[in-house]
Amino acid sequence: MTGYKIHEHEFDMVVVGAGGAGLRATFGLAQQGLKTACISKVFPTRSHTVAAQGGVAAALANMGEDDWRYHFFDTVKGSDWLGDQDAIEYMCKEAIPAIVELEHYGVPFSRTEEGKIYQRPFGGMTTRYGEGPPAQRTCAAADRTGHAILHTLYQQSLAHDAQFFIEYFALDLIMDDAGACRGVLALEMATGELHLFRSHGVVLATGGYGRAYFSATSAHTCTGDGGGMALRAGLAMQDMEFVQFHPTGIYGAGCLITEGVRGEGGILRNSNGERFMERYAPSVKDLAPRDMVSRAMTMEIREGRGVGEHKDHILLDLTHLGPEVIHEKLPGIAESARIFAGVDVTKEPIPVLPTVHYNMGGIPTNYHGEVVQLKDGNPDTVVPGLFAIGEAACVSVHGANRLGSNSLLDLVVFGRAVSHRAAELIKPNSPHGQLPEHALDAAIAHLDRIRNADGSTPTAVIRDRMQRTMQRDAAVFRTGETLDEGVKAIRDIHASFADVKISDRSLVWNTDLIETLELENLLDQALVTIVSAANREESRGAHAREDFPKRDDANWMKHTLASVDRNGNTHIDYRPVHMYTLTDDVAVIPPKERKY
Repeated sequence: MTGYKIHEHEFDMVVVGAGGAGLRATFGLAQQGLKTACISKVFPTRSHTVAAQGGVAAALANMGEDDWRYHFFDTVKGSDWLGDQDAIEYMCKEAIPAIVELEHYGVPFSRTEEGKIYQRPFGGMTTRYGEGPPAQRTCAAADRTGHAILHTLYQQSLAHDAQFFIEYFALDLIMDDAGACRGVLALEMATGELHLFRSHGVVLATGGYGRAYFSATSAHTCTGDGGGMALRAGLAMQDMEFVQFHPTGIYGAGCLITEGVRGEGGILRNSNGERFMERYAPSVKDLAPRDMVSRAMTMEIREGRGVGEHKDHILLDLTHLGPEVIHEKLPGIAESARIFAGVDVTKEPIPVLPTVHYNMGGIPTNYHGEVVQLKDGNPDTVVPGLFAIGEAACVSVHGANRLGSNSLLDLVVFGRAVSHRAAELIKPNSPHGQLPEHALDAAIAHLDRIRNADGSTPTAVIRDRMQRTMQRDAAVFRTGETLDEGVKAIRDIHASFADVKISDRSLVWNTDLIETLELENLLDQALVTIVSAANREESRGAHAREDFPKRDDANWMKHTLASVDRNGNTHIDYRPVHMYTLTDDVAVIPPKERKY
């Protein structure tokens, strides 16, 4: 342990990440009387949850018929039967109290005439188990719902005396010899000093890794740091082949246009002005699930009906909605379209293209948010002291395809679940055991190696190669051939990281170092993503293979577990999908063809 000043802190719980999931866990844990620290590499209200627009799903039935069991059915069907039905039951049932709580904590939801929370329709959300009309289930604060939730949760966390360590970069998990997580090592960016956070539990709430791709709706901070730390700790990631493309990213900019636009009546049109979704999903049209809409758009473009000089995008038309609806329900969208597309949405359509938006895969957990691994034949072995929530996790409520407005719900419900679970397991202020003598050696050697990296390839060059390869070979449509090329290319790019060059050797505000650490996290996840995709020989949800166009439940109704060692060798295993519910309140939904 050479030359680094290390500050030690002791907490009951440490949360890494201050987005919606991290803050819901942070304030929930503090509320339970646990001494809680939250570490974030950006100021909490700058976390990517702030960009979530459309809303959060809960079957409140404020705007028409609804039932949490319908929500359960839609989520299982949306997941293309890869979602764990026990976790989905938990999420859909707990959605109702969780959203009412949020409202009581101060989230300024839009209101109906009688003062109830306003709800809008979203893709794949139906009534009467898919037989009835679309459900108005998505609770919204205009088109800035994530912003409203994030600010409220941050205020509540401060009110409950959680401690924040802001602009700290989490480097590695500290594991003991028995495989339990005992804390996390972080770099304070402003001073360059190291901080060891000792805790009885670490919650990874670090978000997705969308920046492994060239065009993504994710912020530049979405580098999957929790997944990177988990992989380095020898843990496997689950279902990484399932990457959601949002149908409507602004063409050229990647900036998100919420599905709420289509929920309010926006229409996708091709170069002939046709509302083409009627051909692909006759019953729900533009409100089909995201994987289907993205593929339909891609097919229109492939068949020559794309728009623009290169015929390479589609139009999203809001002009018929009228300025009043746009001003009241979609003010942020009008602003984004003006800034990023130069479009006045009241008069002309927005140019859009499917853009990487969400990672269904992540660190495998149970519905308490506890990280689980396959050990001695038991696929549900809990890793002591380690939790994961939100997009960093894969509790598998989204399976092969997430329904719009289920992600904000996932954050809130499982952030809350972790605080309940930790309160059962941990007595406030219990003493911390001795750490093994060499507990920090690997983490410090890892930092040292990257900080002193003196190869010949700049970080930005490796990152660009990775992003372009992933965009090309792990896209909306995949074939065995392109995936094999992609696996080979990503393996080479992953190996080229050994030749990375860092020009800044300091520790104070070293953005070169931080971006290189982030790149390492992205590379590991890019590799397990494309290897998992090449391995899964079927089409399911967001994973669409032209050489295996059908879903194959006999062979592939199972979760992929993928890990990578420090030499870049990958290993694949499987976990069964949970085809059972927690209670008798709802019946298991058996697999059938997924059409709308």
